[in-house]
Amino acid sequence: MNELKLADRTFSVTRAREDDVPTIVALLRDDVLGAGRESDDLSPYRAAFAAIDADAAQFLATVRNEDGEVVATMQLTLIPGLSRAAALRLQIEAVRVARSERGTGLGTAIFHWAIEYGRERGAKLVQLTTDAQRPDARRFYESLGFVASHVGMKLALD
Repeated sequence: MNELKLADRTFSVTRAREDDVPTIVALLRDDVLGAGRESDDLSPYRAAFAAIDADAAQFLATVRNEDGEVVATMQLTLIPGLSRAAALRLQIEAVRVARSERGTGLGTAIFHWAIEYGRERGAKLVQLTTDAQRPDARRFYESLGFVASHVGMKLALD
């Protein structure tokens, strides 16, 4: 199921290609927080893309409209673990939807697609983090059934 139907529109979910990197970075930058933390230098993004693309546990998704334009992205990571009876987890990160598609239901559709992606691969849990400065994102994730059950912590190493 790599096709998403929304009303009279059809979107496709594809594995990102190296030539999608500038568009993905632009989506990451088109955000209150991303505007201040993403770089104009694409070389580190291209190196990261190569590592992601080479890792079978990673799926950097692009969502394309009818014209083939990338209008959304998310990174999916399958994480094997010993806890929760050795449950496989699906981690969802770096979710962005183009401004032109916000409010259309595309975000909900891609999340349903991602959850099914994890289920088909045996994941028992889907997890994500959201920045505390994004209350709208948290409300959106809660509307999909996600529960804020843990406190996430980060330690910057730069």
